[in-house]
Amino acid sequence: MIKLADLKKGETGTVARIDATGPLRRRIIEMGLTVGTEVSMLGVAPMGDPMELSLRGYRLSLRKEEALLIQMEVKS
Repeated sequence: MIKLADLKKGETGTVARIDATGPLRRRIIEMGLTVGTEVSMLGVAPMGDPMELSLRGYRLSLRKEEALLIQMEVKS
């Protein structure tokens, strides 16, 4: 497993665990990042933050700080 923040451009993985708690955990889940969701890394801003993801048929920009709290299983 790796952190969502460590996915490389073009890689796809599945959310395995969310390490956030309280309101931040709820916000992450409300954005659609739930356990079992397939996520593809589309790219990262030039300064490394935010990152652009594709999931559930839409694109999502996520801060690196939040992506470090999400554990992923990477597809080979």
